Amino acid sequence: MTLNLRVLTPNRVVWDSEVKEIILSTNSGQIGVLPNHASLVTALDIGVMKIRLDAQWSTMALMGGFAKIDDNNVTVLVNNAERGIDIDLQEAREDFRIAKADLARARGKRQAIEADVALKRARTRLEAIEAISSPN
Repeated sequence: MTLNLRVLTPNRVVWDSEVKEIILSTNSGQIGVLPNHASLVTALDIGVMKIRLDAQWSTMALMGGFAKIDDNNVTVLVNNAERGIDIDLQEAREDFRIAKADLARARGKRQAIEADVALKRARTRLEAIEAISSPN
């Protein structure tokens, strides 16, 4: 038995195929989704989604949104998403370095919040690359 996973951003369909298992980062922690999961709508945090095809795992960096699980269909609506295999490691490391520096230089509450979100996004991209080899 499988799940039909669709990952949608405002501009494109990032993923649309059958999968065996999904691990999502929600605002209240990670949840695993297997076939016949209870119906659910949940907010998604900025984080890594892990996708099991057969014995192989894939990852995707999700930049916040919502997931709807119903009748073995999982629809993920996010602001932005990047498959782990499509992320350039050097670019992700540089973005993380810049985001850390920006957070250290942030002045005022608004600047600190924006810098913290940018750092979380940069960290998520790095985690999506690293999680490819070790999904659990």
